[in-house]
Amino acid sequence: MISTGVQLALWLAGAAVLVSLASWLGFRSYRRFAIASRGAVTMALAPGGPATPLDALLAPLEAAHPGQTGLANLLINQDAFAARAVSAAAAGRSLDLMSYIWSTDITGWLLIADLLAAADRGVRVRLLLDDVNVQGFDPAFLALNQHPNVEVRLFNPIRNRGHVIRRTLELLLGLSRFNRRMHGKMWLADGRVAITGGRNVGDTYFGATAGGKRMSRDADVIVVGPTVAELAAVFDSYWNLGLALPILTLWPKFKMNMRRFRARLQKHCLSADAQAYLTQAVAGRDAATLIAARLRWTDKVEVLADPPEKAYGERPKPWMAESMATVLGRAQQEVQLVTPYFVPGKRGLQVLADLARRGVRVHVVTNALSATDMVLVHGAYRYYRLPLLQAGAQVHEFSPLEDARGKRDVIHTKVFVIDAVQAVVGSLNFDMRSAFMNTELGVRFEQPDLVAELRAMMAEMSAPDQSYAVTVEGRALRWAVQRPCLPAVMAVEPDAPKRLRAVSWVVGHLPIQAYL
Repeated sequence: MISTGVQLALWLAGAAVLVSLASWLGFRSYRRFAIASRGAVTMALAPGGPATPLDALLAPLEAAHPGQTGLANLLINQDAFAARAVSAAAAGRSLDLMSYIWSTDITGWLLIADLLAAADRGVRVRLLLDDVNVQGFDPAFLALNQHPNVEVRLFNPIRNRGHVIRRTLELLLGLSRFNRRMHGKMWLADGRVAITGGRNVGDTYFGATAGGKRMSRDADVIVVGPTVAELAAVFDSYWNLGLALPILTLWPKFKMNMRRFRARLQKHCLSADAQAYLTQAVAGRDAATLIAARLRWTDKVEVLADPPEKAYGERPKPWMAESMATVLGRAQQEVQLVTPYFVPGKRGLQVLADLARRGVRVHVVTNALSATDMVLVHGAYRYYRLPLLQAGAQVHEFSPLEDARGKRDVIHTKVFVIDAVQAVVGSLNFDMRSAFMNTELGVRFEQPDLVAELRAMMAEMSAPDQSYAVTVEGRALRWAVQRPCLPAVMAVEPDAPKRLRAVSWVVGHLPIQAYL
């Protein structure tokens, strides 16, 4: 007679086999669907033909700096929106855009209107969005896709859109596939100018406070010159990957009255909040002042990008995190990094600890528990904080005072500065998800003025009124605090309620760091 324990074990083993089989069958079905649904191969439009306003503005500058790339930091949220808006308004040939998030809020609708206006002028628009943040907002992008000059594709999309049960079942059975996301951001106009960095599209990233959200501190870089073609090639590699599917293949029977959509879009864009934001961010500014006049030129630029095949777990070339480990490992004097989510894993921790032990100053700025928008990630970060400090690194946890609305800014910036000479601006967090699961993108460069701007930004973020300096006494952590009604030194995380500290502590002891 079989014991109850053995029966239970057999039942669990059988259930595991059935789930594995269902997952395999689901994966095969999805692969067949993706192969049948992929769109036609299209490539970026290189500069040529009738000159567009961006050609007229930027071609002479490129000619005056042969072999060099023009760069400019975008460290102010409203500047980052304005640079995108004016480049879309000046585009006459193409707009190629990729984003992890595109929110349908004030700034999201305003930029959708810019894309539609460009398409009406005859500009070809290709919009690639990661699917995880599009679900539920499909109609806006489906309507945009109905314009003959616009194509929208979704990266690694869920096949079942309108049916909750089927969608949930697909997600659960395909969790390993669904967990791989396109996290890079890129904005390309006319093959002349590119913007890449950490910002998604949404009010929090562009300083539109009327939306009620707290603000994200972030960084992008404008790129002009030969490096734009390299970024365009990266875009094409993602656009033409079998996992980037035309949005209409997921809603084959979708039809929308474009007159109604345009009326809805106009209503959003003519709202008092939208008009006030446009006046504040864009009025009186154009591509000449926001882009051309800010450029600094250098021949030391490199695109760092994960191959899109990383979404399959493949390595046709080194992944971006590996390239960054090499760059960091060559540091001689100083490594500074700002990252919203710091979960380096054993390998990343070893890189930084080895640097600190051989005398390189290592300075990490990340979100404090009181400021983070990802408490689970902060819990995983707890595991690495003590050994990093014991190795001799400096750590500042960002947590500025709340603004007049009772909101506290959060870091979303991903910036590395090495030896005060070179910098990397991009989408790469110093965490396990960026290293092994998400696809990432960035630009490494050497240009003294721009590197100095980034160092000044880091100094501001780590100032006493903006962050807590974390130190260690034995194995006990201490936080240096300059806040009203708080002690100068604390033994627990400042401004964080007990429930948050408890959740963070529990997560720090769970084996889920690779997913955070």
